[in-house]
Amino acid sequence: MSSVVNNFLKQSDIFYQLTPTQLELVANLCQEVVYQDGEIIFKENSSSKELYIIAQGEIEILINSGNEETASGSEPDTVITKLRRGQSFGEVALVDEGLRSASARSAQKDTRLLVIQRDKLIMLCDTYPQLGYRLMHNLAADLAMKIRNTDLRIRDQLLYKSQ
Repeated sequence: MSSVVNNFLKQSDIFYQLTPTQLELVANLCQEVVYQDGEIIFKENSSSKELYIIAQGEIEILINSGNEETASGSEPDTVITKLRRGQSFGEVALVDEGLRSASARSAQKDTRLLVIQRDKLIMLCDTYPQLGYRLMHNLAADLAMKIRNTDLRIRDQLLYKSQ
């Protein structure tokens, strides 16, 4: 699992400034999963118990916009962002086990993800408080950045539509 530590976890923002030992502890929790282009990772409104880190490829985050229906009668999903190597998603699962607010699907062939189960990561954070503090600090910074970016997008949409 040391290749996971060296190549992927170190590049992920939420594991920034973790020591090599702490990264090794996190690496021991990771499962590697490969998805093909267009494959759904999870659906909007599904249960939330995993954190994902992109090791290779791209992920599209989608929401059901409910604006129009396709020929099959289902409503189309709208891509709200694309995530790439080193980025994480599903991190709200670490805060609560609520329902997912969006869907995620692979946007490239052979997209490799590291999957970490919420319960195991929380137990690790409880066992090693310094690791837990650093991880939660990084998680808060990552979520704050995502909220700011979303606010800017909403502001742009509102200003653009109002003209």
